[in-house]
Amino acid sequence: MLWEPPNKMKIVFMGSPDFAAVSLRELVKSGHDILSVVTVPDKPAGRGRKLTSSAVKRLALELGLPVLQPEN
Repeated sequence: MLWEPPNKMKIVFMGSPDFAAVSLRELVKSGHDILSVVTVPDKPAGRGRKLTSSAVKRLALELGLPVLQPEN
């Protein structure tokens, strides 16, 4: 049996690395209200220097959550 929080929380999630996406997914599964997700701006990566999104942004968009990407 998983631990269940006593109350539903309103959360602004902040994260970028791959392991932060795991935390975001668990928060959503636990029924909390994710108001928005804050992550780093898309950055050029690879030989073609194509813009690449963070794992957290990709998951947030997949889940239909609003994403904020401040420059600094």
